[in-house]
Amino acid sequence: MTAPPQPPIPAGLLPADTTEDVRRRRPRLAVLPIGSFEQHGPHLPLTTDTVIACTVARELAAAHDVLLLPPLTVSCSQEHAAWPGTVSISARTLHAVVTDLADSLLRSGIGALVLVNGHGGNYVLRNVVQESAGRGIRMALFPGTADWDAARDRAGIRTSAHSDMHAGELETSILLHAHPELVKDGYAGADHPADDRRHLLTLGLSAYTTSGVVGRPSLASAHKGRELLAGLTEAFAEYVALLGAGADADD
Repeated sequence: MTAPPQPPIPAGLLPADTTEDVRRRRPRLAVLPIGSFEQHGPHLPLTTDTVIACTVARELAAAHDVLLLPPLTVSCSQEHAAWPGTVSISARTLHAVVTDLADSLLRSGIGALVLVNGHGGNYVLRNVVQESAGRGIRMALFPGTADWDAARDRAGIRTSAHSDMHAGELETSILLHAHPELVKDGYAGADHPADDRRHLLTLGLSAYTTSGVVGRPSLASAHKGRELLAGLTEAFAEYVALLGAGADADD
């Protein structure tokens, strides 16, 4: 039996720096994309969160002199376990991996790390950043709520942040712009509202949607995806300044 063709691997998501490139540039700030491997309805791939985190991180690296790290591709997706293909690690494992990476960066002379998180279920990353105080490396979590809100307004996203929870207008728009080859036909008819998700962590997402979609992907467009990325890239300048990682920061 012939295996079905696999979707293409998106180009340009992995960093191409050599060690000499890093030695010459001496970046002060590292950027770590963190995604997931979980269902995103019938029209987006399991790697959606990773692709989005990498796409955002790539835009940041194009605008600022940072060390772009390869992504963490599996994270805390237990609420999606009812769907085939979803794979998770524990919050304690994600915490340990990110902390180890931060310690390694510090030993190599990089004193600031931004976690570019593409999966809302990675709640533990807030604790990682919170606990970084006093460890010697400055950390931040990006994008923050205010960053997403401003980018959503700029892009004209019509669905609220709460309603646009999973595989909806925002995520589909970013992929339509940056990696349209990954978006399958049918997203225009995949809308599913589920605003009352008060027991999500207890029951899992399958209690609120059979398709895995929560939101309105029918409203997505490549234009909105482009403006979302532009808004996030603009917002990141504040983080560079906050972490003292700009070109004029003291060595």
